[in-house]
Amino acid sequence: MPFFIAISLTLSFMVQTQSPLQNRLISPLIIYISLGLAVICIFRIIYKTISTKIWHDIFASSMLLAWFAYWKPLFNEDSPIFFLYPLYFAFMTAFVSLFFIGQRHNIDYETLRQMQSLSDKSRLQPWILMLCVMASLGLQQHYLLYPITMTLFILQFALSSCLQADDQP
Repeated sequence: MPFFIAISLTLSFMVQTQSPLQNRLISPLIIYISLGLAVICIFRIIYKTISTKIWHDIFASSMLLAWFAYWKPLFNEDSPIFFLYPLYFAFMTAFVSLFFIGQRHNIDYETLRQMQSLSDKSRLQPWILMLCVMASLGLQQHYLLYPITMTLFILQFALSSCLQADDQP
C-alpha cells in the first residue's frame, strides 16, 4: 500500500511542521470525496473486478484523508493523535509489507495451508471490515476505535495478499 504509506507520512510531516496546507485538507469536500472513493472501493472489493491490492490501498488512503478532515477540527490544534496515528499507520503498513508480504516465499506450505484455512473459516469479509472502519469515523468519543479497525484492516490486507500470491503462478 504505497499510497497509504506516502499519505500517512505526508500528514505526519504537515502536522508536525504546522503547514498551512493542512487547513485545506479539513474541508467538507475532502470528506465527501474520500468517503465516495471508499464506497467505490467497497463495491470493487465485493465484485472483485480488478486487483484487490489497488482497492485496499485506495480505501485506506481515502479513509485516512476522511479521518483527518473530519476529526481535525474537533480536537486541539496541538493534539498529538494527528501526528502519531498516521506515523503508526505508515510504520505498521511498511512492517507488514516488508516482513510478512515480502517474505511470503519463505513461508512453508503447511503454514500457508493453515492461513488459507483461517481465511476460509473467517466470517469477517473485507467489505465488512471496511464498513467498520467507515463507521468508526463517526465515533469521536472513542478515539481508539479508528486506529484499531484500521490495524485490523491492514492485517486482513496482509493475509489476503499472502494468499493471493499463493494463487498466482
